[in-house]
Amino acid sequence: MMIKQSLLCLSVLAIPLPSLAEEPRDFLDRYRLEARQADPAFSGFDGQRGRRFFDAPHGQDWSCSSCHTENPAATGTHVVTRKTIQPLAPAANPERFRQVAKVEKWFKRNCQDVLKRPCNAAEKGDVLTYLLSVGE
Repeated sequence: MMIKQSLLCLSVLAIPLPSLAEEPRDFLDRYRLEARQADPAFSGFDGQRGRRFFDAPHGQDWSCSSCHTENPAATGTHVVTRKTIQPLAPAANPERFRQVAKVEKWFKRNCQDVLKRPCNAAEKGDVLTYLLSVGE
């Protein structure tokens, strides 16, 4: 009897686990808080500023769009490895911006490649705001 109750409890607990996946907009809340902590004058994210950031080379050889294309709803190709990159825009690829560890890993790696430094929360939020507008 105890085993059945334990299994029932475990199965009930397992049901909501998929709902623990992040929504892309959840990251905006996190970045908004970080941006305000870094700059009390922070006034919000801007999708147009995010698009300009996405397309700009920032004094380096690459921009975000170098690999992700000028249309982030399209499949891209890494400029060095030539590996296929699935669409970055959540409307075109619902798996994007769902897991904190993955999101932070890729922002860390890609910002270092493009900017030669980490992106700040305001930059991440602007880019994500832009990406969320693609395909809406």
